[in-house]
Amino acid sequence: MTDLLDNLRMASIPPAAQAFRSEVKDFLARELPDAPADLRSRTWLAFDADFSRKLARRGWVGVTLPKQYGGGEMDAFSRFVLVEELLAVGAPVGAHWIGDRQSGPLIHKFGSHAQKQAFLPRICRGEIFFCIGMSEPNAGSDLASVGTRAIRTDNGWRLNGRKIWTTNGHKCDYSIALVRTSGTPADRQAGLSQLIVDLRLPGVTVRPIVDLSGDAHFSEMFFDDVELADDALVGNEGDGWKQVNAELAFERSGPERLYSSIVLLDAWLRWLRSGDRSERHLETAGRFAAHLATLRQLSIAVTAKLAAGESPVVESALVKDLGTEFEQAVPALIEAAIGDDPADPPDAELVRTLAYVSQMAPTYSLRGGTREILRGMIARGLGLR
Repeated sequence: MTDLLDNLRMASIPPAAQAFRSEVKDFLARELPDAPADLRSRTWLAFDADFSRKLARRGWVGVTLPKQYGGGEMDAFSRFVLVEELLAVGAPVGAHWIGDRQSGPLIHKFGSHAQKQAFLPRICRGEIFFCIGMSEPNAGSDLASVGTRAIRTDNGWRLNGRKIWTTNGHKCDYSIALVRTSGTPADRQAGLSQLIVDLRLPGVTVRPIVDLSGDAHFSEMFFDDVELADDALVGNEGDGWKQVNAELAFERSGPERLYSSIVLLDAWLRWLRSGDRSERHLETAGRFAAHLATLRQLSIAVTAKLAAGESPVVESALVKDLGTEFEQAVPALIEAAIGDDPADPPDAELVRTLAYVSQMAPTYSLRGGTREILRGMIARGLGLR
């Protein structure tokens, strides 16, 4: 662990990115839809295409992509600031989230010139939205065992298989699917590729999945003899495992892996300030402050690596694992503190927010890789397995 932590040097957000924070705050004060905390706590699952397009008009979708494609051409620190401010207030960012964070950068890094021209400007304008086709019913977070298969045809590819737990898949236009193009699931990482799938094509069926909270932001996707053009392939055939790991480094490292419960935390703190609360509440607040400050600094250190052009796969897994623990602890410890003082019940908005986040919190350690998978990656990075 010492070697891994030594590789994560203390870093700070540069002055230019800090100055950008004021611009983002001013925008949100004007443009953020008014909503109670229980709705704002859905932030990066909430699909609001109109709000995403407002961001796009500022150059804040595809914020790290080059200006030639309509992106903001900002560095990873500026994206950190933007994401942190959006999540802190519970902005509805689910529509553009994947395209901005993963699909756009993936296409820019590995895609062909034609793919960049076709997709990146539309991502940056908020005209098209992407989802991720990774998990499968019989594979879960073990991505190397995916069974969805694409075979070569005279005109391109024929795709068959199934994906599940795809966030907002039933509302998106495209999916970048991790599929097997050679070999069998027993071959593990070998033979995997990534394909861009137009979800309106014949043979594609997308069904929403209603979760415990009553929302339907997950979906399952079925591919039945879907005909794809030859240029649906991202990068080189067989390089899917390398590419998906680079993609997951973007997904796992940012403040989105710390702030899933932040709207609840803020609502609870506002309630604490409104009266004379018990010592249990104050102790819990201090614990949260210390934990979050440390995790945020760790995430900034990983952001510095991304800004330097590195691909910190293991370090990102560490941030995601530790961040998930914090996100899940927030509703659990707030519930315990409130239950410790039943004579002082919270207001109705806080109760609704706490109920929603408590229901969703178990998913935090599933999305982006389960805790077991991440800890296996960390162990390998430390040379322990």
